[in-house]
Amino acid sequence: MMNQNLLKQCVAELIGTFALIFIGVGAIHNNEPAAGMGLLGVALAHGLTIAVMVSATGGISGGHLNPAVTFGLLVGGKMKPANALAYWVAQLAGGAAAGFLLVGMFGLRGKAIVAGGTPDLGTNVSPGLGIVVELVLTFFLVFVVYGSAVDARAPKIGGLAIGLTVALDILFGGPLSGAAMNPARTFGPALASGHWNNHYVYWVGPLLGGALAGLIYGRFLIKDAK
Repeated sequence: MMNQNLLKQCVAELIGTFALIFIGVGAIHNNEPAAGMGLLGVALAHGLTIAVMVSATGGISGGHLNPAVTFGLLVGGKMKPANALAYWVAQLAGGAAAGFLLVGMFGLRGKAIVAGGTPDLGTNVSPGLGIVVELVLTFFLVFVVYGSAVDARAPKIGGLAIGLTVALDILFGGPLSGAAMNPARTFGPALASGHWNNHYVYWVGPLLGGALAGLIYGRFLIKDAK
């Protein structure tokens, strides 16, 4: 049976991940032609949501809101496997809940709108290139998580720094791979809308990137902390 503390952590992870997918898909929908939002607006919507929700949930669960972040902390030795699995379930459930709510909110066009907000590869971007892009962007994200929120020497600006990293990653990777950096960001809308195109890219790339950051920062750089 899950202990009460872990249950609270999972609820926080579910809510934070729900917010990311809910705002993220909605922002992409609002970026339809003539809406005037643009790539910068989409990047800011995701980055600001992460900034505020990581800040809100950081004291409860650490504010992962992303299976790749959780995996990076697991690989870096900062999390127990059983807790990581519970976080994964909560994060994926939060993403799915947001996806299904959005489908219901938008009525007959709901599935099409949510499918359009599901990360996918850009024109002439191969799955292999997509994996590389997601790997590198997620490495940056998890590296910043370690450097701004986990490391004892960190300046403790985790929410702001992590949100800014999400935004800058989207500014580069949005047109290429959608810059998901987060399996839950893709899984939730895909489950709700049936848009599974190139879905494995958004597991392989982010998990490899998170693991690499966990190995480099969690197993090497962080050891200098006193």
